[in-house]
Amino acid sequence: MFDIQEHLKNLPAEPGVYLMKDKFNNIIYVGKAISLKNRVRQYFQSSKNHSSKVVSMVKNISSFEYIITDSELEALILECNLIKQYRPKYNVLLRDDKTYPYIKVTTNEDYPRVLKVRKVLKDKAKYFGPYTNLTAVNDTLEIIRNTYPIRTCNIDIDKAIKNNMRPCLNMHINKCTGPCTGSVKKEEYNKMVEEIILFLSGKEEKLIEILKEKMNRCAMEFNFEDAAIYRDKIRSLEEMMQKQKIDANTSDLNQDVIAMARAHDEACVQVFFIRNGKIVGREHFMLTGVMDSSRESILGSFVKQFYMEQEYIPRELIIEDEIEDNFILEEWLSSKRGSKVSIRIPQKGEKKSLVEMVRKNAVEYLEKFSELNKRKYEKTTGALEQLKELLNLDEIPKRIESFDISNIQGVDSIGSMVVFTNGKKDKKEYRRYKIKTVIGPNDYDSMAEIVERRLKYGELPDLILLDGGKGQVSSVQKVLDKYSLEIPLWGMYKDDKHRTKGLISKEKEIELDKTSNLYRFVASIQEEVHNYAITYHRSLRNKSLTKSILDDIQGIGEKRKKALLAYFKDVDAIKDASIEELAQVEGMNKVSAENVYNFFKKGQ
Repeated sequence: MFDIQEHLKNLPAEPGVYLMKDKFNNIIYVGKAISLKNRVRQYFQSSKNHSSKVVSMVKNISSFEYIITDSELEALILECNLIKQYRPKYNVLLRDDKTYPYIKVTTNEDYPRVLKVRKVLKDKAKYFGPYTNLTAVNDTLEIIRNTYPIRTCNIDIDKAIKNNMRPCLNMHINKCTGPCTGSVKKEEYNKMVEEIILFLSGKEEKLIEILKEKMNRCAMEFNFEDAAIYRDKIRSLEEMMQKQKIDANTSDLNQDVIAMARAHDEACVQVFFIRNGKIVGREHFMLTGVMDSSRESILGSFVKQFYMEQEYIPRELIIEDEIEDNFILEEWLSSKRGSKVSIRIPQKGEKKSLVEMVRKNAVEYLEKFSELNKRKYEKTTGALEQLKELLNLDEIPKRIESFDISNIQGVDSIGSMVVFTNGKKDKKEYRRYKIKTVIGPNDYDSMAEIVERRLKYGELPDLILLDGGKGQVSSVQKVLDKYSLEIPLWGMYKDDKHRTKGLISKEKEIELDKTSNLYRFVASIQEEVHNYAITYHRSLRNKSLTKSILDDIQGIGEKRKKALLAYFKDVDAIKDASIEELAQVEGMNKVSAENVYNFFKKGQ
């Protein structure tokens, strides 16, 4: 037994990370501290100054453990990694896990290439980005490769020249100058690379000036063919500039501008990526579990989780508000980048205006996101609340289990169970059952069997919904009475066209409004459990094609069996047919029709 008070006495006054656990030993919160002794004890002192979120968390703490680190910086890095690993319930969590492409110029090679990559390495190459728009990256690479005939292969150039290797197709179609042939001077090749770097550095105007000078020089020398080539390059670059025209910032720094909007238990953080004075992209990020958390805490959590995943760290972060752990975060980001990183909170001027623009974008997105969440809420939690009121339940049914019976030509009956947890499909909890104790097509007893087998194991449901009517409900109710279980039990019955109509219990029948979210929710459960049974049904069908319950009926041989199945398509339709309908089938007569009819009526 874990004695919390005893363990609190032994906490060290050193920096480190602590992990709070619930009664199931699940990690529900990860935090860091300069002094583990002081920080962890605070949770278990008077709750007057605690937020409702902390109060709720403390109620669920059954044990804790801690890891001592050498410094607060080490504790911060470890905290980030553990949050990423365990996704604790009470931490502010970054929902999105995104990585972005970069454009890499391999200046660490004699004849550099231009590539799209996802990681930034310390390999003396030049990296540009990150870019949030993958299409823009691909367009940029296409422009570069159409404008400059640089190599795209990864062969060893010196080895190719030494072995007199034949050049590839790209050289023959003028897509590459062919440095592998040994006929290209490094100085000439590197001039192209320098112009590409100018372009990627956001200095397209300067590059266009250089190209115009070359075009005019060629024209003056009556070299109109080369002048036309430069003219086409200039047009391509101007089109790209127009296509990617964006708001500019006067600073030459690489910056990320961060601002936030929040509502209830969610927050939207918007980030604008500025590289060489231009906004190269923007992205939104959703955080959950922010209820009762301060803006400083939310923004601090975002910075930690977001930049833990990023390969590239800019020289400056411009943030709308003070953030938690500001100085230690600067130290961490600087060590990650390898040079000084500053976190700025502008109070006025251009940077303040830029932050405000980013914040407005965050507000706008959150409003759209909240509206989307509202619709999702109405379809799930809202429907559950309606279900609670309609069926007069004590609480919202968090776990709903639904059952159905199916068979293959009346034989090999199987049962299926689907589970909805908090209004959503919980597929890991789905189960299938082969009927063991019931002989013949008896849906009522089969339903009772699978529910009884289910109730012997695991967490009990808050509500049971059967695909069927009063007969199925009555059979299963006997099982609940046998074990003295008071679980709300309802059947989902259909109309004449086999569409969901309403809910039925032993005492009451409720027809659902087909325009309501509740109707759509119940119909989705009924369809899910039916489809789950059918998929199992089909998987067994290949093993049971030659066997049918019709073989057990007097007067029904192979020919009549095939004729009946061909006419009615399945055994369920044969069960529901009248004597007159059965007699109409080729090869059938009144006596054989009565035998079939009476056989199935006895089994019900």
